[in-house]
Amino acid sequence: MTEKPTVLFVCVHNAGRSQMAAGYLRELGGDRVEVLSAGSAPKDQINPVAVEAMAEEGIDIAGNTPKVLTTEAVKESDVVITMGCGDACPIFPGKRYEDWELDDPAGQGIEAVRPIRDDIRRRVEALIAEILPERASA
Repeated sequence: MTEKPTVLFVCVHNAGRSQMAAGYLRELGGDRVEVLSAGSAPKDQINPVAVEAMAEEGIDIAGNTPKVLTTEAVKESDVVITMGCGDACPIFPGKRYEDWELDDPAGQGIEAVRPIRDDIRRRVEALIAEILPERASA
């Protein structure tokens, strides 16, 4: 793992789960980690319910734009976390890969998205403890 690890979150549309995960990691990891997110088939805007759910946590993801997954993004990442995009993500030796099984917030109301958001937060906190162990409590 590099001095400042790079984490890439990937879901199909890059409009919900991966954006929420990236928002939490940016907020909780600060400048100790580089955060990327992308989608195998990105939408043209962030899911407004995901934006609302994160705003409840004091994290603004409204200005983010879904991005297409590129080979370069995977190459420059130390950790690649996929969320329901199957085999769309290229595999490179020496990277850490995880697949987080999470419900898709697309088309869901805020009551259904909150538990997904909270699950993502728990997973991001655990990830921080693993990749930034010396400063996990900072």
